[in-house]
Amino acid sequence: MTKAKQRERKPEWLKVKLNTNETYNDLKKLMREKNLNTVCEEARCPNIHECWSERRTATFMILGDTCTRACRFCAVKTGLPNELDWGEPERVAESTEIMNLKHVVVTAVARDDLKDGGAAVFAETVRAIHRKMPETTVEILPSDMKGDYESLHMLMSSEPDIFNHNIETVRRLTKRVRARATYDRSLELLLRVKEIAPHVPTKSSIMVGLGETREEIIEAMDDLLAHKVDIMTIGQYLQPTLKHLDVVRYYHPDEFQELKEIALAKGFKHCEAGPMVRSSYHADEQVNETAVQKRIKYMKGVESTGAKIERIEF
Repeated sequence: MTKAKQRERKPEWLKVKLNTNETYNDLKKLMREKNLNTVCEEARCPNIHECWSERRTATFMILGDTCTRACRFCAVKTGLPNELDWGEPERVAESTEIMNLKHVVVTAVARDDLKDGGAAVFAETVRAIHRKMPETTVEILPSDMKGDYESLHMLMSSEPDIFNHNIETVRRLTKRVRARATYDRSLELLLRVKEIAPHVPTKSSIMVGLGETREEIIEAMDDLLAHKVDIMTIGQYLQPTLKHLDVVRYYHPDEFQELKEIALAKGFKHCEAGPMVRSSYHADEQVNETAVQKRIKYMKGVESTGAKIERIEF
C-alpha cells in the first residue's frame, strides 16, 4: 500500500464550504491589480472565503512572495527574494481603503537577507494604513528578525494595535517544524514587545496534529503566559503538499473546546481554538478598543500640529 493511501482521510469537520461570491472575486481581482500578496492565498488558508466574502479582515503579506526560510509546515515558496518595493506600503493602504476593512493583518515572508528583517517597510506599511484609514485596526505578524531588537523598536514605533508572533508548535518539535527559528527566541521577542509597548496586546499561535502531547500543549500555554502574551490561537495543522510534514492526527472539535477552556482558565484574555482556526481568525475581535481610540486621538493631534510621532504613552 502506498504512503498516500495510508494517510488518514480528513474528517467531516474539516470540509470547507466555498463562497466565491462577487465580493470575494472583486477582492481577488484587486489584489492582482495592486500587485499585492496575501497570506490568505499563499498559505492556503481555509477561512479565506469567509473573511473575504464578509470584507471582515484580510492578511497582507509584504516584502515579496519569496521567503528566505523553508519551514516544513508552510506553503509559501522559498528562495532568493526580490528587491524591496517601497511602493508596497501605500498600495496596501489603498487596498484597505477600497475594501473598507475593519481590521488588517500585515505579515511578511522572512527576510533574513535584510539587516532589519524588513522592519522599515513593515513600519511604513502600518503608518500608511493609519494615515488613510485611522479607524481600521492593524495587527502585525513579523518574523523573529533574527533577534534584532533595534529593528523591533523601529517596528513598534509605528503603533500597531496588536503584535502577533507565532511559536507555531511545542518546544520539542520546534527544530523539526521551523527553519532557523527557535522556541526561546520567539518567546523573548514577545516579552520584549511588552517591555516596549505594554499597552499593545500580544498574541501567539500553535498548530496541533504534529505529534505533540496534551502536556506539551499546556506547557506551551504556560510559557506564553510567563512571557506576558495576552491572546492565543490553536488550530489544526493541515499538510499543504506531499513535500511537507505529515499530519500525525486530527483533533476533534471537542478537544479544541477543551483546550480553549484551559487557556482561558489559565489567564489568557482571549483564545480562539478550532480545526479551522488560524492566527488571523476573527482577529478583529481581539483588539484593545480603548488603546485604539487613544492611538486615533493622538494621531489626529499630531496631524493637526505637524508634530513628529515618537511614542504614545498609555
